[in-house]
Amino acid sequence: MSATTIEPVHSRATRYAILTVVSAILMAPLVFMVSIALSSDRTSKQMSFSFLPTEFHLGNFVRAFTSDLPMGQFLINSILIVVFSCIGMVFSSAVVGYGFARIRAPFKGFLFMVLLSTMMIPAEVLLIPQFIIFRNLGWIDTLLPIIVPNFFANAYNVFLVRQFLTRIPSELDDAAMLDGLGHWGIFRRIAMPLMMPVLAAITIFTFTFNWGYFFGPLIYINTESKMPLALGIQILSATSSGAQTPPWNMVMVGALILIIPMVAVYHFGQKYLYETGLVSGSVGLK
Repeated sequence: MSATTIEPVHSRATRYAILTVVSAILMAPLVFMVSIALSSDRTSKQMSFSFLPTEFHLGNFVRAFTSDLPMGQFLINSILIVVFSCIGMVFSSAVVGYGFARIRAPFKGFLFMVLLSTMMIPAEVLLIPQFIIFRNLGWIDTLLPIIVPNFFANAYNVFLVRQFLTRIPSELDDAAMLDGLGHWGIFRRIAMPLMMPVLAAITIFTFTFNWGYFFGPLIYINTESKMPLALGIQILSATSSGAQTPPWNMVMVGALILIIPMVAVYHFGQKYLYETGLVSGSVGLK
């Protein structure tokens, strides 16, 4: 075997070895989380955790939903938030993105640039005006301030839909119009089926953001029974007094429940990110 054929094998082996080491380092916190989640209450109080699991109290995961801990209610609230947020964001982004991509209107390009410019506004700048609006609407201490904004399309998601539709030949629209379809019929029967990859990608983004969203619920929600999982875990870890130790094993159980759905959604939906060109970086501005 010549040196020219051996060198790529060595190079590939070195690359895999480096990736394996880096992956092991990145997985270390997750392994430690699992070890803490499986520990007993006594170990948690003494904080005598081991890096690798030495105790296997699987009942901690059952206890999280059967004890006085409101973990089940936290989970239900998070599910409600992500379901309605995904529906609202996908539909509104699809409609607005289709309008910018297919409907001819004066100043459309200027309005699109104005929409993109809103991405440069820090969210903290809008925090006080939004809080005043939601307070006047009587939405404070409800899930509405977290869910309803998702029904008004995000600028980045509109950009994705618009750029995806520009790659689809407009002759399809012309043929549909000859058959008597209007824009709503074209959107529903032609554009929506073709947009499924980019809409799936938007669903992934919306799910991961809202499932782990902490800042919004911290500002708008005061009642513990209305808190989502991300905020509930933080409250659970901060309920003890200074002389007490938080139930770290149950906190880590909640953290794992928070992490696993996001990892699963990304794992099973990452192919849509490749189909839309988000991973390869092929989405460009036209």
